[in-house]
Amino acid sequence: MYDLTAFQRDLLYAVGSQEEPHGLAIKDVLEEYYESDIHHGRLYPNLDELVEKGLVEKGTIDDRTNSYTLTRRGRRELADRRSWEEQQIEIEEAVV
Repeated sequence: MYDLTAFQRDLLYAVGSQEEPHGLAIKDVLEEYYESDIHHGRLYPNLDELVEKGLVEKGTIDDRTNSYTLTRRGRRELADRRSWEEQQIEIEEAVV
């Protein structure tokens, strides 16, 4: 996950947080978090890159709508990231 941008990491969390993740639902989650518009030209190329890296699987819901789900590797990467973040917080709290 070290080679992902912060936006791509947030995309993974957004995909994982949805019951039926599709582009507009993912976009809504991110717009709420970022409190600003997320343009399609930013969203979909980054989703495609996550698909290429094997972290997200792309499917189709209908002719106009794609679905996006975390792969096993994507879920593992998120779990590893959360574990790393928790360790960093514990280290910081021990220092303070």
